[in-house]
Amino acid sequence: MKKDKKVVVAMSGGVDSSVAAALLKQQGYFVVGVFMKLNRHSAKSEKLARLVAKKINIPFYVINIEKEFKKKVVDYFLKEYKKGNTPNPCVVCNKEIKFGLLIEKALKMGADYIATGHYAHTTLYERSSLQGQRIPIKLLKGKDKEKDQSYFLWQLSQKQLSRILFPVGNYTKPEVRKLAKKFNLPTAETPESQEVCFAQNSTSEFLKKYLKIKPGDIVDKNNKILGKHEGLYFYTIGQRKGIGLGGGPFYVVAKDFKKNNLIISKNKKDLESKKLIAKNVNWTSDKEPKLPLKVKVKIRYCHKLAKATIFKFQTSNFKLLFDHSQKAVTPGQSVVFYKGSQLLGGGVIE
Repeated sequence: MKKDKKVVVAMSGGVDSSVAAALLKQQGYFVVGVFMKLNRHSAKSEKLARLVAKKINIPFYVINIEKEFKKKVVDYFLKEYKKGNTPNPCVVCNKEIKFGLLIEKALKMGADYIATGHYAHTTLYERSSLQGQRIPIKLLKGKDKEKDQSYFLWQLSQKQLSRILFPVGNYTKPEVRKLAKKFNLPTAETPESQEVCFAQNSTSEFLKKYLKIKPGDIVDKNNKILGKHEGLYFYTIGQRKGIGLGGGPFYVVAKDFKKNNLIISKNKKDLESKKLIAKNVNWTSDKEPKLPLKVKVKIRYCHKLAKATIFKFQTSNFKLLFDHSQKAVTPGQSVVFYKGSQLLGGGVIE
């Protein structure tokens, strides 16, 4: 009976998590809303989440996790930028906060599951009638191809997946908006949230606040000096805007930290690569598949799926060879592996 199942819903004050909570309540689960206070800018979102909980008549709690969020997500973000990488904070937040810390707290509250408003879904946790073994839970893409958020969930384990529900994963964004209006939720018209929630204006402004400006030369591939940059961590591979030079367009093709040089080119082909090395790889089945393996991969969230083959490379790293060259393979970003609609795993581009 679903009535016996308690679900803690991570309510952000946005339309997706609000509809997730309303759907679960409608389906007969005992639903508890939880708002995770991540920073001092959370007041407006907290108020909206509270109003939704009141509207659908569920208990509502606020958990202050500012310290944990700063340590696990914000500090990681800054540390990676200092190394010259372009990290994805949402991936770390999902692993450490939403599906790490929150699951711990939810279990202490006596919950069976936690739920979020992610556009993704999983298969049921079943037992194999033949072998008496548990069939691994598959993590699948969301129904809405434009909004699919499975990319951000590659670090999840079987233990975590066995406790997670994604109620809006089988809906499109327009369908979720319609449901919000049907449930008469105060978040029905809320705009899309910004990607980096702790950078109030822009990532660049946030970095300038915390990282020291370290000027150096902007050079072309022949080492000819073309101008000055403010600090290598303010630029990312493939970047075209904000380089500050006339006569372009120019593209950032590399960063030389030894010489503190930003290397740019007018030739888009200089951005292309047929391979990458992935570190910190996680397989969502908890088991490494038989390699080499042909897959489709994303090298960043909005990137089109590309065909590639995965090989073992050294002890813990993996090498990916693309069928066709890819533009702007960026260290620090996540590379995520798919087979059909199933997310097999992912890693960090080295």
